[in-house]
Amino acid sequence: MIPEIVSFVTRREGRKFRHLKAIDESLVQAENLGSETGLSLYVHIPFCRSLCPFCCFNRYLFQEDLARRYFIDLKKELDLYIQRGFRFSGIYFGGGTPTVLMDELGDFIAYLRQQLNVKEISLETTPRELTPKNIELLKQFGINRLSVGVQSFDEQVLKTMGRINGPAEEVKSRLLMAEGQFDTMNVDFVFNFPGQTLEQFTADVAAFKELKIDQATFYPLMASPHKKDAMERKFNRVDNSRERRFYDVILSQLYRGDYTASTAWCFSRGERMIDEYIIEADDYIGIGAGSVSIVAGNFYVNSFSLDRYHNLTASGHLPIVGWRKLSDKEDRRYYLLTKLFGMKLDREAFRRRFGGDIERKLWLELAFLKVCGLVSGDDILQVTEKGMYPVSVMMRDFFAALNTLREHHIEQQI
Repeated sequence: MIPEIVSFVTRREGRKFRHLKAIDESLVQAENLGSETGLSLYVHIPFCRSLCPFCCFNRYLFQEDLARRYFIDLKKELDLYIQRGFRFSGIYFGGGTPTVLMDELGDFIAYLRQQLNVKEISLETTPRELTPKNIELLKQFGINRLSVGVQSFDEQVLKTMGRINGPAEEVKSRLLMAEGQFDTMNVDFVFNFPGQTLEQFTADVAAFKELKIDQATFYPLMASPHKKDAMERKFNRVDNSRERRFYDVILSQLYRGDYTASTAWCFSRGERMIDEYIIEADDYIGIGAGSVSIVAGNFYVNSFSLDRYHNLTASGHLPIVGWRKLSDKEDRRYYLLTKLFGMKLDREAFRRRFGGDIERKLWLELAFLKVCGLVSGDDILQVTEKGMYPVSVMMRDFFAALNTLREHHIEQQI
């Protein structure tokens, strides 16, 4: 019953993020937003060599000329934020596949280092891109955390997903080749995909443990309505009633084993970097076509169209095409969601950010979490094992709401 309650509330709150309006970009100044430092930067690279049918992010089939133009546009957008007083130290590259053009990637990272005091860089890639040459280049670029989107070792599951990784043993050897080369090595998996059995997923978790890799992140299926309909026509019914059983496999095999929960989805051996820039800093800016940002209660959405993104940045304009100012309660609830997802909430940090104690600002939400046994602690509210799956559901439904927004902007090329 608890997962159903938190799912309902999160879906209702998440839908509000889709109500956007135009913004005067002159207002997007660091001093106006009170966030001169401590921001994370998300960099979206939307190109892939093949398109997975379940992915809701903005992505395009790789075309070299478009990709090279895009990296130029990224520098221009970055400059626009720097000119407005924004500074970033933690950088996260997502996609798409950020490693499709290694020379442009390396040049852009060098540009980042020229402009900013970069402390940490996390970057996504795929097993096909995990070559000895690329690993060496990524080390030279100073990548601290490498995340590889494996999704599954089971070739039948991958075939159903429309994903091409190569033979499972080859994928494992590529992962082991990269293990130990970076501060954190992460492997991404998807669970509860239509047709994926509990036995297949259990085997994936066992195979991961056998590799003794630093970290794994497990993503529940978060399809937008049209993506869900398309997958059900092609594969099988998306059945969220099965999801808890998949999550219990993660808890039993990793959480109660040698791995600690860095987030409700991410499990690490020891202290490791995580992939969630929404947790590491309270605010973040997303650059690139289809990126979103949240800064001091302001939600921004970039253009998803490569041409419109290019035209806006080339003319010296931020490529923001939608904006929502969160209400005070929405802002506090979003903060609560992200901190719970990161497994803990610091009461003092909440008080500093919102000018009051959480008992006063979110008394009903806190009472629910405590009465249901989802959190424990005093100065630091820690998510309990009982609370981990409800938190996973909350984050799944919030991202699903954003995926609906993405779907609309992609279809309309906004």
